[in-house]
Amino acid sequence: MKPSVMSALAVVLVAGVAYAQHPNVVAVPGQPTLILSSFDLALLGYTTEEFFISGTASSYTLAEPPSPLGVWNAESAATAPFTTRIVVVRPTDPKKFNGTVVVEWLNVSGGVDAGVDWNTTHREITRNGYAYVAVSAQKVGIDGGFSITGSSTPLKKANPERYGRLVHPGDAFSYDMFSQAGRAVRATDPVRVLGPLVPQRVLAIGESQSAMFLTTYVNAVDRLAKVYDGFLIHSRFGNASSLDNAGMAGGPGQPRVVKQRRDLRVPVMTVVMETDLLDSTIAGYHSARQPDHDRLRVWEVAGTSHADNYTFNLGSIDSGTLPIEKLAAGFEPTNQILGASLAKPINNAPQHHYVVQAALWNLDRWVKTGQAPAKAAPLKLTTSSDPGARRSPVLDANGLAQGGVRTPWVDVPIARLSGVGNSGSPVAFLAGASEPFDAATLDRLYPGGKREYLKKFEASLDSTIKAGFILPADRNEILALAAAMTYRGSH
Repeated sequence: MKPSVMSALAVVLVAGVAYAQHPNVVAVPGQPTLILSSFDLALLGYTTEEFFISGTASSYTLAEPPSPLGVWNAESAATAPFTTRIVVVRPTDPKKFNGTVVVEWLNVSGGVDAGVDWNTTHREITRNGYAYVAVSAQKVGIDGGFSITGSSTPLKKANPERYGRLVHPGDAFSYDMFSQAGRAVRATDPVRVLGPLVPQRVLAIGESQSAMFLTTYVNAVDRLAKVYDGFLIHSRFGNASSLDNAGMAGGPGQPRVVKQRRDLRVPVMTVVMETDLLDSTIAGYHSARQPDHDRLRVWEVAGTSHADNYTFNLGSIDSGTLPIEKLAAGFEPTNQILGASLAKPINNAPQHHYVVQAALWNLDRWVKTGQAPAKAAPLKLTTSSDPGARRSPVLDANGLAQGGVRTPWVDVPIARLSGVGNSGSPVAFLAGASEPFDAATLDRLYPGGKREYLKKFEASLDSTIKAGFILPADRNEILALAAAMTYRGSH
């Protein structure tokens, strides 16, 4: 055999091993270092376990420069040993398992592993019997590094005795590590990380920085790895992470804006908030827009911010059994987040997490039955003859964005809600703003007072549920919330 042929065969064999690698899995007794909730998951019929997974991970390189259209044809490059952790949250009773596992690429923007999408979707996960797996995919979560808050508490610092043996070779290897975590979920021996549960569908999910990494994963790695049955990419901006260690901003020669490749292997659901759509220090998603097709759905949600009251305050205590008065109190306007006072109250409308829960439910059904989610019109943005001008939402008479996914908080408003326009903290640009209407405005909008407001709110909510953007299971709670929250009209 000629040397060139032997070399080519060796590359194929090495690539095949890397792409099909199953990690070693070891159960780790004790309490994982990961904030999931401040309530007892056992009361919801769930158990939590941690595992270390280890093996050899591959990095990837591209055969040609990265295309802004997302068609990144990757191939295996270097290899390195790794040991990371996964946290499994699953129904204790196998009969309650719905067959779907949600695997989250943990977010490390705050310098610590954070299950942002667990925080957003756990109500849907626990009431409908999903299993959930959190993956420490990035180096910052294990060893520390850049944080938008200026501080970092990686696993090795938080609990060196427990996590001192973790080894992360760098984010160039994070994509294959995430693939191997998905394979560990599917594996039946020697260690079953799901216990007695047998997965039928495995969905990948990630928010913000993690969404940028998942964007690149789908564009470059998914066609090789073939691990996940669908992707929920939550609050991505216009860019995508690099395949090397350059991080979420992308490396030299990478386009500032990257679309999702057109020839997707499996369904991809992308949910974009108003903040994410617009340019800031990061390119806005508006530049990466593309039409829906048979394997892509994009929902742009009007009047939403990247993070809101639920993100910062309520998600960790919302077990589904909170008294409605306590839940409503958590959605009252506040400008206090993470120890800082912002110039304006942060976006406080409850819509963000309800819509993402619906997106998860829709993605699961799409993978299971082939029935695609509803399409949504894009948010309307201003136009300009100046190619360098920043785009802004086109606002209605009440100062709220037009177009996009519509909910009663924007169509029957009691406040001006925005995804931008705040200051006072490094994270203020993610928190949006909420400016409650005064009594005169509410009296003009709802001459019949709060009773008229609630009647219109209910009609709008039913339209949103019928359109598929909010789940029927959330209807009663949302109506109770609307009734319990402060209404500042004169009657």
